[in-house]
Amino acid sequence: MRGQPNRLAAATAGPLAGSAIDRGQTLAFQLDGRTIEGFAGDSVLSAVLAAGIDTVGRRSDGPLALSSRFSPAIIAAGLAGKPHQALAMARTPATAGAEYLTLPTSREPAWRAGLRRLTRPRGTLGLTLSEQAVLARPWMESLAMAQKHADLIVVGGGVAGMTAAVAAAQAGLSVILLEASPRLGGSARLFGTLEGEETADASLLRLGAALAGAAAITTLTSAAAFAMRAGAVRAHLTESSAGQPAGRVVELRARHIVLATGSSERLPVFAGNRLPGTAGVREAWELAQYYGVWCGQSALLATASNAAYRLAMLARDAGIAVPAILDSRPQPQSRLIEYSKAYGIPLVPGTIVTAARPGPQGHKLAISTQLRVDRFSRDEPVILADRLVVCGGWQPALDLWHMAGGASAWDEGRQVLLPGSGPDGVVLAGNAAGYRGHQACLASGAAAIDRLLGRPVAGVEELEVDAIYESPDGATPVAAPTAGTGLTSFIDSGRSAVARPAAPRPRRIDRLVRRRHAAIWALADGPLALGVGDIAAGVQLGVLEPDHAGRVARERVAMVAMAAEPVGEDAEKQAAAAPLVPDFLAGRFGPDAALWLMAPLEARVLEPGALLQANGDVIDPAAAIGVVLRTIEDGVLVLLATDQAQAGKILAVREPGRATAVRLLGPYGPPGA
Repeated sequence: MRGQPNRLAAATAGPLAGSAIDRGQTLAFQLDGRTIEGFAGDSVLSAVLAAGIDTVGRRSDGPLALSSRFSPAIIAAGLAGKPHQALAMARTPATAGAEYLTLPTSREPAWRAGLRRLTRPRGTLGLTLSEQAVLARPWMESLAMAQKHADLIVVGGGVAGMTAAVAAAQAGLSVILLEASPRLGGSARLFGTLEGEETADASLLRLGAALAGAAAITTLTSAAAFAMRAGAVRAHLTESSAGQPAGRVVELRARHIVLATGSSERLPVFAGNRLPGTAGVREAWELAQYYGVWCGQSALLATASNAAYRLAMLARDAGIAVPAILDSRPQPQSRLIEYSKAYGIPLVPGTIVTAARPGPQGHKLAISTQLRVDRFSRDEPVILADRLVVCGGWQPALDLWHMAGGASAWDEGRQVLLPGSGPDGVVLAGNAAGYRGHQACLASGAAAIDRLLGRPVAGVEELEVDAIYESPDGATPVAAPTAGTGLTSFIDSGRSAVARPAAPRPRRIDRLVRRRHAAIWALADGPLALGVGDIAAGVQLGVLEPDHAGRVARERVAMVAMAAEPVGEDAEKQAAAAPLVPDFLAGRFGPDAALWLMAPLEARVLEPGALLQANGDVIDPAAAIGVVLRTIEDGVLVLLATDQAQAGKILAVREPGRATAVRLLGPYGPPGA
């Protein structure tokens, strides 16, 4: 496929012309044998989307949209046998003449991967996705081949993280600042500022100059932290080697860690919410702001947050038709809302999307909507648009916090998980700490350093505007289940791709005693590859008790074990030194929990993080007696409560919607022990 049909015209795009690209320098590379054209400054993902490829592949229930949160890993064609050198599409710069292959899903055979590259339809990467498949991230299982040391590690290069790094350097600390995207600044420009606050542009210019002038700060962009414990962070870096992008895993060690990981965008729950043509507000803004990429000529926006209005006005200025903005809040107020009305963009308050379907010829999507005011609801006309841009509000990004042993709890008022106590030497800042305003995020970065160094901590003031002038974010919209459409409702937009569970049938005994039937399906059943957004959606959907949310979230972060002491670059020594049990599971199943081997009684792949129960009827995560750690050559390795450890005993592993019987084989002994 040649050309760039989804690239905005530079002459009319205005601020969405793509600040990161140089339109005067064209380039081309190969992806799965297909030529992709782009510009210098593109990422592989932005060039692929600009070329009109907006689909990862198909599940049995339909196609899934390609995005920065849901895209396959890629690898240079010459390194196809070395998956530990894989790259992330969104963090890999487009390079002239490069040849890449997409990696299959965790359950796709190699022969099928080769076949799909030959038979894929136009506009898709052609992956075959099963309902339980997740996209491979080989670096999460790779050994760290290098180490870096500093006094402080800051994870997240938004305004809070930048402020923390500068404050630490001024206090005499050496600092490593990690940012997953190719540039610093986060989403400050999208969220904007209140009257009287320093503007986002001014803050970024000031902090950028301070970082550039601080010799004690090492800044690493395109560096995604994916595992941590107190004192150490593991990150996947995208670097250039001999003019070609290369992936590398490093382990960073420091006495102090600041997590300024920002917030993740919640996905409204409705049928078809991850069809090609759907996108989150932040995703759409970043693609247009930095790369000039916009899919389609018209876009309906559906939101529970004010940030969507800023994007709507920018899109109109760039020549994109915006038929309406749907807002789930009944009477939203904001200066941005008033500005968008002045642009002539219709506002439809108290309205949510109930379904998105493939549209008729000439339109990407047909979008069903519903007016919801108090207990009254009414179906509204179907709206046709090329694109549906949605925002369900913002959830503090707490995955690394949970992995390090930090606690969280469900906040009923804000309908999000908020952080609680954490390990010594690790603090949160900015959106991750629950702050929302620009000035509060800046102040929280400096306060985090004071807290780590034991200095008096100034209070962080969250500037609040009366709700009659600036409505707070609403709860993430959840539409009623839509039967018979064949469309799936997903609960988040990340790589876990968990579908909304079907409501269980009530049992007769439940009706007799008038009690609510416990959900057969639960988030606690599934693999550990769930994000905080999945957990928050589970609470809203009633498949996870609010009181359990913090504990389940802590156990559902990525299962990556890290060595407690520094190790050298020798891979065999690292493998021997790496512990088998992540720190955040210590004590979960008793102080003397042991490592055991087990085997399923049927041919199944058991995902890391699936919980063990005494029998298949137990579904309460608090009653779990063990957890799957990984599959090894001798069987499935589990962490098990010692009072359940008996060779030959039959237990159950909870998976979504079912229980798999397993047999304990015996205690695990490391090779050479």
